Amino acid sequence: MKTSKARENILSRIRKATSDQGLPQPYPEVEKDNAGNVFPPSELSDEENFASAFIKLGGKFIFCYNQADLIENLHALCDNSEWKEVVCSDKALLDTFKAQKLHVVVPVNESSPQEAEACITTCEALIGRTGSIIFSSKQFMGRTAPVYYPIHIVIAYSTQVVPDIQEGLDLVKKKYGNDLPSMINFNTGPSRTADIEKTLVVGVHGPAEVYCFYVDA
Repeated sequence: MKTSKARENILSRIRKATSDQGLPQPYPEVEKDNAGNVFPPSELSDEENFASAFIKLGGKFIFCYNQADLIENLHALCDNSEWKEVVCSDKALLDTFKAQKLHVVVPVNESSPQEAEACITTCEALIGRTGSIIFSSKQFMGRTAPVYYPIHIVIAYSTQVVPDIQEGLDLVKKKYGNDLPSMINFNTGPSRTADIEKTLVVGVHGPAEVYCFYVDA
């Protein structure tokens, strides 16, 4: 097939451009060892960084010394909020709540999620720098629970805090190996949007309030 002169000129320029040496990378050390970080190191611990960033985003951070302290703080939150029903998607947590007589917490219905004031879930990791929480589809109702209910309560442990996003993904890969989740979701604070008249509205596409109960154990 005969190629027009104009077409050949365009193709020759593309060939020349792709054969030329590319532009230098702005951070060559990152490309070289894949271990660099463009963000300056923090003097705070990963836990302190997460708590600070999470609170700035509108999240509510509750520090718990141990499991008993977690139950006591949850009891107080449910009583003060006068919640009648809080659903939970984690079986191990449900067994703990039942043993501690936290009767307001009930199992979530997978086939038809019921109406409730709040939902309790676990998470995959906490990202210190961004204040983000990682969830995945491998968790029970991992796609639905973090976004369906008006208030989301996340139970996390000290072993789940990492400095940045790459380490969070590494933690997920280490946990699941070759059987990675089909969805890995980064939730950063309560749901918010400014699509309508540039006015910030909270709680439109997900929970209006997000609690993180951090258990130091």
